[in-house]
Amino acid sequence: MSPRGGFRIGAGRKPGSNEYGESTRAIRVPVSLYLDLQTLLNRLKVIRQSSSAWPVEALFPDSHAPKALFPLFASRVPAGFPSPADDYVEGRLDLNDHLVEHPAATFFVRVQGDSMEGAGIRDGDLLVVDRALEPTHGRIVIAAVNGELTVKRLRLKEGAAWLQPENPAYAPLQITEGLDCVIWGVVKHVIHEV
Repeated sequence: MSPRGGFRIGAGRKPGSNEYGESTRAIRVPVSLYLDLQTLLNRLKVIRQSSSAWPVEALFPDSHAPKALFPLFASRVPAGFPSPADDYVEGRLDLNDHLVEHPAATFFVRVQGDSMEGAGIRDGDLLVVDRALEPTHGRIVIAAVNGELTVKRLRLKEGAAWLQPENPAYAPLQITEGLDCVIWGVVKHVIHEV
């Protein structure tokens, strides 16, 4: 019998010897979906390694969640609120129609800290984040940097990428080759109390 090929006792990787400490299973994926799947797996890895307790729902939001509809008044309001006696209700308004462009790729996250106050993003604000949008120059993004999540403005200058805070008390962070940085999505809307 040849010593090459076929099953040999003790050959191959040992179960649990990978970074997850558990057995793995091979799957077949269409080539056209490979990069998307790899991106999702990398994001899931960041979620598991993050000290912030991010739920898996941030990666796989429920696109079939029931909609909440609110009254939409036909008249515009320069100041104040229309009288209930007006009864000019135009219809029902679903905020998802205005805030969520890509339901399967959208998640919400609450801000902690003041590094983006110059962009109108304050501590405690709720951000609507869209993973389907391209993180381009000038957009505000959610990034995982060395396992820690942050919200910053993406700046692309002279071939370099930076995560720029909008508060002079904080320094910008250059995204270098050695830095473990994953852009999770683009901030579309900021929701805060007035």
